[in-house]
This record gives sequence, structure tokens and C-alpha cells, in this order.
Amino acid sequence: MQKTELPLALEGYPFIFFGGFVTLILALLGFALPALAGLLLTGFATYFFRDPSRVLPETPGSIVCPADGKVIRTEEIDDDRFLHARVRKISIFMNVFNVHVNRIPLTGTVERVVLSPGAFYAADKDKAVLHNEFCALTLSTPDRQRYVVVQIAGLIARRIVCRAEPGDRVQAGERFGMIRFGSRVDLYLPLSATITVKVGDKVRAGETTLGILAPPPGETTEE
Repeated sequence: MQKTELPLALEGYPFIFFGGFVTLILALLGFALPALAGLLLTGFATYFFRDPSRVLPETPGSIVCPADGKVIRTEEIDDDRFLHARVRKISIFMNVFNVHVNRIPLTGTVERVVLSPGAFYAADKDKAVLHNEFCALTLSTPDRQRYVVVQIAGLIARRIVCRAEPGDRVQAGERFGMIRFGSRVDLYLPLSATITVKVGDKVRAGETTLGILAPPPGETTEE
């Protein structure tokens, strides 16, 4: 699992340093109330961009949760946008108080990355899936099962960060990006996946097991 030296996402440092600098200037100029407001905003930025270490599940085939938040949907659907197949879908809503660093659910290779501009409806609404800005990662596991992770912008979220690129080999639990200030992550899985979470469950990126991905017929979990 990829680790960072400090428990903060890299994308947060400009916000934190700028907020701290402005707060310091206001304090030196004697503007007490604005300086206090600046201190609170800097503190919130530090809290929002936190990036804690997580302990990965050890069960073979574990589908590692890609985002902190609440499960708002688990269903079997015909996906005509990404995999063009019948899939199991899990949707996780992240509010502004959740950790927003996103992680890889299953070890594999990035096949495709698509960033699509769009609107900014509330991420927990159905129309957000069809109309909001999103970034979709299509990945293939070592046993050639394909799945998709979709980062979806929300009402407040205006910036999707995705560091993954086609051809990258990634590990389950590895950090690959984040969404700033409230958002949603959808996961499209093969029908060979067994989902173990339900709507309303609180989940943690890099730690919660969403389910188990069984090997395709004729395959085993041994490498």
C-alpha cells in the first residue's frame, strides 16, 4: 500500500499555507476577528485534507472500499456507459466532513481514464450520475476481470483529482486521487462479485471490505 510521510493530501497544502499566511498577516495588522475567521478556515482545510493511514483487509479477493462515507445504493444493473454489461453497482456518498482521498479497490492495471465535464448537482441524487462532472477509471484485475471506479463531483465539489494513467499497475488500497468538498464514488463490478455491505452502512477507504470478487470459472485465487 502506498504511504505518505505526512497525514495530509498533497492537494491540501496550497489551501493550508495560503490560509495560514493570510491569518498571520491579519493578526499582525491587529484585525482580531478576521484573523480568527482565517484561523478557523485554515483549521478546516487541514481537517478536510487529512489522509490517515489505513489497514487493508487480508482476505483474498477483498474489494477494498474506494471512499469514506455512506453507502447510498447497491444494485444489479445493465451498465451501458462503461462496461456495457450487467454489473453490480455500489454508490458511496462523501459529505464535507469525510476523508476525501480515494483508493484502488482491487489490484490490477488501469486500462482507461475518462474525465467528462458536466453539472454540479447534489451528489446523492440520481441525476448526478447522468449529468455531473465525473472521472471514470476502467481497470483489469490480474485474472482479467474488468471493473470501473467513477469519481463524481457534487454540489460543492468543483475539482476532481485523478493521478492514475492508462497502463499504471496499481495495488488494492493505493491512493489514486480525491474529490474536493463533498462528492460521490460509484463502483461497477462484475457479477462474480459478492457484495457484503448494504445501504446506510458507513465505510472507510482502504479499510472496509465491500465484498469479495470470485475468480472467473476455471481460475483459482492462487498466483
